[in-house]
Amino acid sequence: MKLVLKLEAFGLFLLFSVVYFQYFHGTWGFYLGLFFVPDISFILYLITKKLGAIAYNIFHHQGVMAIVILVGFLLKNDKMAEIGLIFMAHSSFDRVAGYGLKYLDDFDRTHLGWIGKSKHKNQLEG
Repeated sequence: MKLVLKLEAFGLFLLFSVVYFQYFHGTWGFYLGLFFVPDISFILYLITKKLGAIAYNIFHHQGVMAIVILVGFLLKNDKMAEIGLIFMAHSSFDRVAGYGLKYLDDFDRTHLGWIGKSKHKNQLEG
């Protein structure tokens, strides 16, 4: 099942990237410049796990990014739509790598399973 989820995420990564470049020609620099911005939310883990997880989840939640994209298109706000598409592509890219939305108790615990040093816990739960 994890392979199917990763393939789905890869397809979404391609979709959002293609849509971005179809609508916003010649903006590779903007795309690459913002692609990893959602990961800045990791810094908040230095304050507390809970704050870090909340920030990470906001910037990686595909429902939130879908709303940003939709509002950007409805308001004819290109920058908002661009940012939403880039962050959506980033979120899909992270899911291909196995990173999901974070639980509040542990950095390694995601909605897709355990990651990092805690990866072995997947066998315990499975």
